[in-house]
Amino acid sequence: MNANFSLSPNQTSFVLQANSQRMLALSFPHLPTDRIARRRWGASWRSKGRPEAPSIVCSGKLNNAMRLTALDELAERLGLKKEQGVAEARAMYPTLEVVEEDPAADRRLLEAIADWCDRYTPLVAFDGEDGLFLDITGCTHLFGGEKALLKDVLSRLFHMGIDARGAISSSPGLSWAVSRFGQSGVIEDEETERVLMSLPVAALRLQGQTVDALKKLGLKYIGDVISAPRAPLTRRFGPELLLRLDQALGREEEPVSPRRPVASLSAESRLIEPIGTEEQILAVTRQVAVSLQPSLEARGAGGRVFELVLFRVDGRVFRISVGASQPLREPKFIAGLFSERLQAVYDDLDAGYGFEIVRLNVLRHDPFNEAQTDFEGDRQGEISLSAFVDRVSARLGADCLQSFQLRESHVPERAVIAVPTTDKLSRRGKAEQDGSLPFRQERPLRLFATPEPVETVLAEVPDGPPQIFRWRRMQHQVAKSEGPERIAMEWWIDGSDAEARDYFRIEDEAGHRFWIYRRGFYGQELSPRWFMHGVFA
Repeated sequence: MNANFSLSPNQTSFVLQANSQRMLALSFPHLPTDRIARRRWGASWRSKGRPEAPSIVCSGKLNNAMRLTALDELAERLGLKKEQGVAEARAMYPTLEVVEEDPAADRRLLEAIADWCDRYTPLVAFDGEDGLFLDITGCTHLFGGEKALLKDVLSRLFHMGIDARGAISSSPGLSWAVSRFGQSGVIEDEETERVLMSLPVAALRLQGQTVDALKKLGLKYIGDVISAPRAPLTRRFGPELLLRLDQALGREEEPVSPRRPVASLSAESRLIEPIGTEEQILAVTRQVAVSLQPSLEARGAGGRVFELVLFRVDGRVFRISVGASQPLREPKFIAGLFSERLQAVYDDLDAGYGFEIVRLNVLRHDPFNEAQTDFEGDRQGEISLSAFVDRVSARLGADCLQSFQLRESHVPERAVIAVPTTDKLSRRGKAEQDGSLPFRQERPLRLFATPEPVETVLAEVPDGPPQIFRWRRMQHQVAKSEGPERIAMEWWIDGSDAEARDYFRIEDEAGHRFWIYRRGFYGQELSPRWFMHGVFA
């Protein structure tokens, strides 16, 4: 069944408040060993059953000694512990397989899981090295409720070969505690205190020293801390203990930042049958763009940056972005940009068994100009240019076409910078209103990035233009000249001893026009040097 929906804009960070938002916390207690098992036995190794193989552990250097950093379920049942010495573990179980840890690979797997979790909500945040937070407020009805959503998440991860624990509540602290120290499930607001009281104090996300000190005082469970007087606890352990407790109870707000900027608008299609061909992807993209158009029209806006997110059946996620020089809302134009982009990247887009979800995000939008063109169609050239730039940039990349933008500097090589043409076209209207010109007419059409030395120069002393000069092994006789134009260097960048430049616009007898300058003055200890900085058309 197909389902299209739009999401309202969100801030780049969200605050979780009791009785207002619902948070899903996921923990992956065996992430490193699951990664190794998936690589060896396939992603579905858990659903097929573990092969007959020794237990897997990961090792790393801790306190100048090789110790265990990760264990699989079998190693835990054997009684091995994290931070146990590798030599001791091998002595206990000679068949134990020890693999060197790879934190970078574990992080990539966690990022891939976070990408996969975007199918449930765009608000996904990292929780350390082995967990995730998902703000599922307003999303659960799309999956049959909170219990059905949690069951679907854990079941899918299990079939992907990943051991996951999850809990849903109104506060991230409570969800975190239950997912790591309790049983996976949904906690209602009225059950918050009862559920917390049975958990160990380590579930409050405290430092190890604080946990040990609490245990020595007989405060082993959160219920013991709740029933104890708050003032002595604050004097003994500082404010962090009670802050963590109040966050878990939902009395204190706790900000969580999503890993990706939240799209201002989003629409998706969940497909009955997976798709994989370029034509099918474009057809579904256009359908999703049609569902986005009313939301853009209601805002009086058009999209400037679009992102197409493709969720593959096996959990892998592909993201394709395109930009537009002018705000767009027409589905055929949006699909046309992705048509160009897909032609460039489709060979690298491994469809596998197909894509089951297609989502279109509007990452940036600007006001849409709905002014009618005049009867002479004077804007047709501008529209055609924008369409051409958008199509070429979508296929070859945003930086393939460059334009120039003025900067506040009188030094020629700093007065202009190259920017993508799409950005230049988007600012054209404002530049025309300000009356600014794209470049100074007395400047050459082609400016060298690095001025080239001019060899032999015959010039009038002290400030006269060159009469004869040799450049690139060719001698030129000057017929006309104009200048000098003296430009002092920027002392805050080049230093106070930087020499000024005298620029001349000259034309030789063959009609070639040059922009040449003299650095330094005659009569000084060192003779001035001449440089070629650009050529005119």
